[in-house]
Amino acid sequence: ARRTGMRYEGAMMKYVVALVIALALNAAANLMIKFGMRGIDMELSGTSAMSNGVLGLVRLLLRHWILLAGLACFALNVLFYAFALQKIAISVAYPIMVASGFGIIVTVAGFILGERLTAPQWAGVVAILLGVVLVAKDAGRQMGTPNSQAPSHE
Repeated sequence: ARRTGMRYEGAMMKYVVALVIALALNAAANLMIKFGMRGIDMELSGTSAMSNGVLGLVRLLLRHWILLAGLACFALNVLFYAFALQKIAISVAYPIMVASGFGIIVTVAGFILGERLTAPQWAGVVAILLGVVLVAKDAGRQMGTPNSQAPSHE
């Protein structure tokens, strides 16, 4: 029974790793899009992104490649997240994904973008992250156990 449990945990690890990668890609995508749009906003300084037509918009996007990199990160995020959802319950994966990403983004926004949160807002961030810890702590039960799967014929 112990070997079966260890084999199950090892098999589940790739889904957990995929969820962590999806989380990192999601946070990176949001931050890259923020940086890209900040650059575009400064360049446009009140004019429309379409003022130079479609070709002008394409040139604008290519100059601010970090925005496009952020969109690519979102696409990769979806692939890793979908893979993780094959074995991880969405009631576990989604809170981990959203709240952990929120924690990462709030922290980076504070240190790099200079965005500031008030003490009550920080208390809310801590409460959200504690909630994720409680959800993740019981994730094994939510995902099933080796005993709930078909028996091994080894």
